[in-house]
Amino acid sequence: MRQLLALLLLASASLAASAQSSTIARTEPPFWWAGMQHKGLQLMVHGERIAELEPSLAYPGVRIATVTRVPSKNYLFIDLEIGQEAKPGSFDIVFKGAGRQASTTYRLLAREAGSAQRIGFTSRDTIYQVMPDRFANGNPANDNTPDTREKANRANGGGRHGGDIEGIVQRLDYIRDLGFTQLWPTPLVENDMPAYSYHGYAATDHYRIDPRYGSNEDFRRLSLEAKKRGIGLIQDVVLSHIGSSHWWMKDLPTPDWVNYGGKFVPTHHHRTAVQDPYASKEDADNFTRGWFVETMPDLNQSNPLVANYLIQNNIWWIEYAGLSGLRIDTFGYSDGAFLSEYTRRLMQEYPNLNLVGEEWSTRPPVVARWQRGKDNFDGYRASTPSLMDFPLAEAMRTALAKDKGHNVFNEVYETLSLDYLYPEPGNLVLFEANHDVSRIWSAVGENFDRYRMMMVFLMTMPRIPQLYTGDEILMTSATKERDDASYRRDFPGGWAGDKVDAFSGRGLGAQQRAAQELVRKLANWRKGQPLIHKGKMMHFGPRDNTWVYFRYEGAKRVLVAFNNNPKEMVLDTARFREMLDGVPGGVDVLTGKRFGLEKELRLPAMASVVLELEAAR
Repeated sequence: MRQLLALLLLASASLAASAQSSTIARTEPPFWWAGMQHKGLQLMVHGERIAELEPSLAYPGVRIATVTRVPSKNYLFIDLEIGQEAKPGSFDIVFKGAGRQASTTYRLLAREAGSAQRIGFTSRDTIYQVMPDRFANGNPANDNTPDTREKANRANGGGRHGGDIEGIVQRLDYIRDLGFTQLWPTPLVENDMPAYSYHGYAATDHYRIDPRYGSNEDFRRLSLEAKKRGIGLIQDVVLSHIGSSHWWMKDLPTPDWVNYGGKFVPTHHHRTAVQDPYASKEDADNFTRGWFVETMPDLNQSNPLVANYLIQNNIWWIEYAGLSGLRIDTFGYSDGAFLSEYTRRLMQEYPNLNLVGEEWSTRPPVVARWQRGKDNFDGYRASTPSLMDFPLAEAMRTALAKDKGHNVFNEVYETLSLDYLYPEPGNLVLFEANHDVSRIWSAVGENFDRYRMMMVFLMTMPRIPQLYTGDEILMTSATKERDDASYRRDFPGGWAGDKVDAFSGRGLGAQQRAAQELVRKLANWRKGQPLIHKGKMMHFGPRDNTWVYFRYEGAKRVLVAFNNNPKEMVLDTARFREMLDGVPGGVDVLTGKRFGLEKELRLPAMASVVLELEAAR
C-alpha cells in the first residue's frame, strides 16, 4: 500500500510538473492599450503545441470572442473584445487541456493624453532622412551582440558599420539647428540576417528594435528627445516582405503565410498591372505576390491573419513610440484590398496622422491612384494621405543633370501641371534624393549653382520637403549604375576618429560649409512661412532655361526664379503682371539683395532667387 501511494504521489507530481512545463514563447502584440478606437485585438500566441490548449481569462471589459487554430499546432490566434469599460491593468490568460497548462500575463496600458488626435507631419514640416547604421555610432558597445549574426565591418560597403539610435539622439541638436522638424530613419526593427542586414528592409522580428541599434526603450527615448526639440519621428515600415531569417520561417503558421508557398518566385515589377485596364491577372498577381529577392519572402496579405498582424503591429509602434507618421516601403507591391483596409484602420485610429507611401514611378497617374479621395476608374480606394513624389523629384533631378538644352525646366513645369490628378498635391513628400538613388551633388555634376536650384525648388514647392542626410554637405556617389554602397557612405563625424566632423564643421571644405548654410537658411526660413506651407501657386512656362513661379496667399507673395544659363538673363516683368502688377521689388531671402521689378527682372548667370515681394503700390 505504501508503495502504491508513493507511485500515485509520484504520478501526481509528474502530472503537475507537466502542467507547468508548457511554455509560451511569444505573445504578439506583447501588450496593448485601453481606450483604442478599434475594440478588437487579435493575439498571436506561439508555443509548443499551444493549439491543443483552450485559453480563458477573467478581466472586466475583456472577453475572448473567437479562437482560431491553424495548420501549425504551435500557434493560437485569440480574438479579444475590449470594451469601452475596460481599464488599464493586467490579467492572466490561462491555457488548459490534454493534461497540460500554461499561462501568460497580458497588460492593457493607459494611453498618452491626446494620443488619438496626434498631429502627423504636414506641409509645415521639413523631413530629414537618416540611415541609422551610417549616421553616427553613439554606443560602440552594441556594434556586435551575442544574439545577432552579422558583425560590424566598416570596410565592407554592404556590411554593418555600427551607427545606432544613441548616435541619432546625440545629434538631434544638429538636425534641429539645420531647420528640420521631422526625422525619418530607415527601418530599425531587427534584421538578423547572415549578411547585408544594415539597411533594415528584411525584418526578422516585427516587435523588436535590432539590438545593434539599441532597444525598444531607446527608440521610444529617441522619439521623446526629438519632441523636446520640436522634431517628430516617422517610422519606416515594410508591409510586403520580410527577411528569410524571420522567426516565422522556421515554423510558418499556415502554408500560405508567405506567397507561392515559400518558394522563391521573383516579381517582375510590372507596377502598372494593378491599375491597367488591359493587364493580365498573371502580371497583376506576380507584381504583388512575387518576391524581391530570394532572401525576402513576400507576405500573403490576402490571408486575414497576416493582414491583421501587420495592421496591429503598425498601430502598436505608433502608440508605443509616439510617432508622427509612417513611411511605407514598396507601397504598391502590397495586396490592394489589404492596403485599403490597412490605411482605413490606421486613419480611423489616428485621423490626423500622416502616412506616406513609396510608389516608385515617374508617372503621376500611377502615384495618384493610392492617395485618399482619388476616384479611380476601377472604383479602387485607399485612405493614404501622402505619397513620395517620385515624378516631380525625378523631373527636377533630370533637368539639373542636363548640360545642354533650350528648355531644361519644361518637364518639371509639365509634371507640376498634372497636380490635378492628386486629391491632395500639397500633402505629397518631395525629395532631392534618398538612400536608393545617386547623391544630388553627383547627379548635378558637382555644380553648386544647380545644387542651389534643387534646394530652393525643394523648399518652395507646394509639397512636404525631404532631404537625405549628407546632401547638406555635398556627399558624392556613383551615378551611372545603381550602387547602394556609394549612396550610403558613413556621415563624417559620426565615428570616433573621423578626420572630418560635419556636425561641428571641422574639416569641411568651403563649398561644403556653404551648402550646409544654404540648407540651414532655407529650412529655417521656411518654418516661418505659412504661404509656403499652405499658400497657392502660379507658375509661368519656362523660357530659354529660365523658370519663374510664385507662392502667394492674399497680399503676401514670394517669387522664385531660376536661370540655368551661363550668362545674365533679363526678363520682362510685364509677362508676370498677374502677380507683379504694382509691385516695385523684392528682397532675396538667400542674399539680402533687393531686386527692382517695375520693368524687368535681372537674373545673374546660374541664379536662384527667392524674393519676398514688397506690397503693391
